[in-house]
Amino acid sequence: MSELRSIQVVTIEGKVRTFCEFLDKAALVVNVASKCGFTPQYEGLEMLYRKYKDRGFAVLGFPCDQFGHQEPGDEAEIRSFCSMKYDVSFPMFAKIEVNGPRSHELYRAMKSAAPGVMGSKKVKWNFTKFLISGRGEVVRRFAPLTAPEKLEGAIASLLP
Repeated sequence: MSELRSIQVVTIEGKVRTFCEFLDKAALVVNVASKCGFTPQYEGLEMLYRKYKDRGFAVLGFPCDQFGHQEPGDEAEIRSFCSMKYDVSFPMFAKIEVNGPRSHELYRAMKSAAPGVMGSKKVKWNFTKFLISGRGEVVRRFAPLTAPEKLEGAIASLLP
């Protein structure tokens, strides 16, 4: 799954980068939304990022408005919300689609490598999490209900 490393992503500031620039030892890729019942997970995601970033870990937030119109803002509004409400310091990206014909290439690859329940290739809701190794391999998919704090063991196992 090392092809993940060469996929292009656009930062929330509008800069085109490759996924590998954000992938050191491990990353947690999350489709996020500002007006979702799971939005308070930003706190746990930020805690994980701050705790493990010096060991090569990153949380990567990809805003998505495909579930109940729960991410209606533009990138500037999303960045402001995340900064003001949750003091988010982990990398955030431009709004994308995670399902359907316009699904971002990163999400198509991750869903294929780590299908959901009963082999589903769809992301079911906001705050679905994909744990990626530094080699660009999808290690595991976690459901939106899984609190970020419960991922510490899986994350730590990928870090030095």
